[in-house]
Amino acid sequence: MNELINQYSASEPPAPAAGGHGRDVVDALRDLIAGGGYQPGDRLPPERELTERFGIKRAALRKALETLERDGLIWRHVGKGTFVSSARGGTPVASLAELSRQVGPLQMMRARLSMEPAIAREAAVNATAEAVARIENAREGAFAAASWDDYEACDDVFHRAIAEATGNALLLALFDQLNHVRRAIAWDTVVRTSERPPRDHTSFTEHDRIVAAIQTRNPVEAHAAMRTHLGSVSARLFGEV
Repeated sequence: MNELINQYSASEPPAPAAGGHGRDVVDALRDLIAGGGYQPGDRLPPERELTERFGIKRAALRKALETLERDGLIWRHVGKGTFVSSARGGTPVASLAELSRQVGPLQMMRARLSMEPAIAREAAVNATAEAVARIENAREGAFAAASWDDYEACDDVFHRAIAEATGNALLLALFDQLNHVRRAIAWDTVVRTSERPPRDHTSFTEHDRIVAAIQTRNPVEAHAAMRTHLGSVSARLFGEV
């Protein structure tokens, strides 16, 4: 996922007056997202850059970001930044921030095991050639990742590309909401013994199986392959499926 770095230009939304009302800051952030070419999953500039751009204090910025997060327009990950979600209209969704406080990691994995195999099955039925190419590119990006952070970003793109391949806007929106909560959950620290995933990392062959099933239009195999993959991830994290 690429961080979009927007330079100062005449096309930028006007900055709210220093110390301005919270609604002014919220509106300015909405304009920035709408006019800056941001897509779901893109990272916004860091808080320091936003406070300088808008001429406001960090407390005012964070208050505005909390409003946008409640509305489902963004999600925030401690240590990684602020990201655009799929709710582009600013209509509140079932408080994703609140859900992230109610759902634990194991519950999240069970939700993924319930939803994503069905999404993979729909992708096998409906994916266009372009959609399959995007899935393949994401798979290759994950395999070539130089670090675990890069791998996780590419893996995220891989799973979302499968949801996009369904051609079903509702399934994609549900996937995005599920993913939003997954990112916000406080996972226990995962101990890494290498700088990047080893070449024999099981997810690589599991990804290959998922891609092959979608390429060959085999919905039953796509469902099974995704369930096997997520079950493997769950077993590594929790020792159970």
